[in-house]
Amino acid sequence: MSKSAYPLKLPKSVKTAAARLARADGVSLNQFIAVAVAEKVGVMETAQAFLERRAANASPGDLLELARKAGQEPPSEADRR
Repeated sequence: MSKSAYPLKLPKSVKTAAARLARADGVSLNQFIAVAVAEKVGVMETAQAFLERRAANASPGDLLELARKAGQEPPSEADRR
């Protein structure tokens, strides 16, 4: 794995919390931040890929049909609570 340095400026409160959580997890602050960023990248890339797959099969007519149906059905029981 290649590595790259990046000077990171965090609000003091965020750095303090991250350092506390890293200590509790038994890892360095650097490792904690690297894993946190990797997790965020994975989530965002997964969401983007999902939305791109869903959009690939959509057409403007699909949206118009959905818009015409909007407001015609009563709210579900869960939405009434």
